[in-house]
This record gives sequence, C-alpha cells and structure tokens, in this order.
Amino acid sequence: MSKTIAIVNQKGGVGKTTTAVNLAAYFTKMGRRVLLIDIDPQANATSGSGLLPAELSSGIYEALVGQRSMSDIIVDSPNGYLLAPSTINLAGASVELVNLEKREFKLAQAMEPVQADFDYIIIDGPPSLGLLTINSLVAATHLLIPVQAEYYALEGLKQLLDTIGLIQTHLKPNLGILGAVVTMYDQRNRLARAVLKEVEQFFPNRVFKTVIPRNVRLAEAPSYGRSIVDYDKHSSGSRAYEALAKEILALK
Repeated sequence: MSKTIAIVNQKGGVGKTTTAVNLAAYFTKMGRRVLLIDIDPQANATSGSGLLPAELSSGIYEALVGQRSMSDIIVDSPNGYLLAPSTINLAGASVELVNLEKREFKLAQAMEPVQADFDYIIIDGPPSLGLLTINSLVAATHLLIPVQAEYYALEGLKQLLDTIGLIQTHLKPNLGILGAVVTMYDQRNRLARAVLKEVEQFFPNRVFKTVIPRNVRLAEAPSYGRSIVDYDKHSSGSRAYEALAKEILALK
C-alpha cells in the first residue's frame, strides 16, 4: 500500500520544497516508485524538478477542477521521479474551489486512480493553511513537518497542529504525523542547538534524528532544476537527505 506524505508548514522558507524534491529523488534512487505533487502556486517544486511551469499546457489545477485526469497531467522529471506539476493556473484555485461540492477532497479524488501505481506520493503544499493545504492534508496518509532552526521556529506550529487536529476529527481520522525534521541547522550556532531542544520538547518522540544542515549546495541545486543527489551527492546536504530518506523508509 502506498504512502502519501504531505510536507506542511504554513511558515514560508522552512525547507518544504527542498525536502519534497530531495526525498522524492532519494526514494527513487532507492528503488521506490515516486510521484511528487506540486500544489503550491509558486511552483518551486516544479522548477526545482527541472521543468518550466510557463511551458506546461496543464498541471495539478486541471486535475483538481476535473478538467483532466491525474494520469493526463503527470510528467517525467529529469530527477527520475514522476511529477504532477504546478502552473500559473493554480493561482486562482483557492477561490474557485470554494463553491465546489466536497471541496476539501478534490486532491484525494484526483489521486485515487493512480494511487496504486506508486510506493510514495509526496505533496508539496503552499505556505498557508488555506484550501490547497487542507486538500493536501485530506489526501495524505502521513504528514512531515519541516521546522527551521531559527528564533521564530515554533511560531504558528500550534495553529498548524490545531488545524491537523480538526482534519483528523472531521475529515481524515487516520491521518498520521511522521514527525518533524529540523532544517537549516548550524551546529556551531548556540541558538540552533537551543531550537532543536525546543522542537524535541514540542514534538516528544516525533523528531527525526537526521537534521538538515545549512548548505550552499542545497541552495544552489534548484536553480539548475536538480535534486541534491544529482547536483552534488557528496555534499553535507545530500548526505543528510539520504539519511532522512532511510529513516522514513525504516518506519513501520
């Protein structure tokens, strides 16, 4: 049975897309069949996967509103995994979905015909708690929460967990939380070490052992449309995402 992992945090700049793209790449390298769904109107996971959103004729928007099937909009990525891309059309989707019946289930419904084709489906959502993020939560079997190692790291996380609780109560009772992963970590920085301890207290027994370091190569890779394993597999960022992928694969 496939796992669908939504990578969520309404705070921007915490490494959601970097985590989505690089986990998808490493799962693929490890022999898993992987689909990455970019449901963020900014389309960073699409461009970071080596595709230009402006040149695509259709994407996840058309699947959400029922104009195309998911299998019709899935494309190959140079990084090895398959991709359901985001395009400019997704920008107005939150407004358009409001009046649709079962609006929170549109992504789950679109995914259903292709779910069995993949071992892992990874969803990269927008930095918000709007309707697109709610669709991501409802479609997922598990959640992964990236938390940046900086002063305001835990700001807004209570609101996110409250939203997750509401989803579990009213829409998806079996939605599980894989855990939190600390990103942009600098072990030389006393503040970063303090934040890591705070995150461990906030998510008791739910923080991955792997921490993702601040790494120039990780920041460079998306501008070339490459995952870190293809761009610089010997970098500290690549080694960290390989370790995180192995940790996730080891979970029951």
